[in-house]
Amino acid sequence: GPVLHGYFRSSCSWRVRIAFALKGIEYDQVPVNLIKDGGQQLTDKFKTLNPMQQVPAVEIDGITISQSLAVIQYIEETRPGPRLLPTDPKKRAQVRMICDLIASGIQPLQNLYVIQKIGAEKVQWAQHFIERGFQALEPILKETAGKYCVGDEISMADICLVPQVYNAERFKVDVGKYPTIKRLNQTLIEIEAFKVSHPSCQPDTPADLRA
Repeated sequence: GPVLHGYFRSSCSWRVRIAFALKGIEYDQVPVNLIKDGGQQLTDKFKTLNPMQQVPAVEIDGITISQSLAVIQYIEETRPGPRLLPTDPKKRAQVRMICDLIASGIQPLQNLYVIQKIGAEKVQWAQHFIERGFQALEPILKETAGKYCVGDEISMADICLVPQVYNAERFKVDVGKYPTIKRLNQTLIEIEAFKVSHPSCQPDTPADLRA
């Protein structure tokens, strides 16, 4: 079966865990501790798996795929189960737009590697870029959302949203200012696939952070 090299708190790893859970795919986890030993993602061994030295990296069907959205689209294209991308091209474009906004426009600017380079202003820096992203995301979701991010089917957009809201809360962003984001997140975190994949209950979650 597939092997996910990830980290309990990595939002990109969490995206992949949600997708596996939604599709009902069994997989093994190999924890890569981004903090310990100066960062296990920086070892030569891991570098051969993912030259970008980031998690996640997934071994599946005889290949290794890094970049969470590429992993999710691969399992969407090769595995049965609930659709993660809508059939309608316009809705599909909206899903990809939301995913790209989060995966390119917000998450990289507040990830561990970038934050470590910033020094003292870590929290303000992270807050600034998350707020800037959420100010754009809120009106977009207001247009596209039904019960979920795009209409009434769970999609890759929802898979990206929940881990990003988790990060926002970690960085003390007031999510209440974004009522659509808040509502969608509250709906999604009650769904089993989002619960079982949550950072508080992974094999590598430290005891003090366990749910």
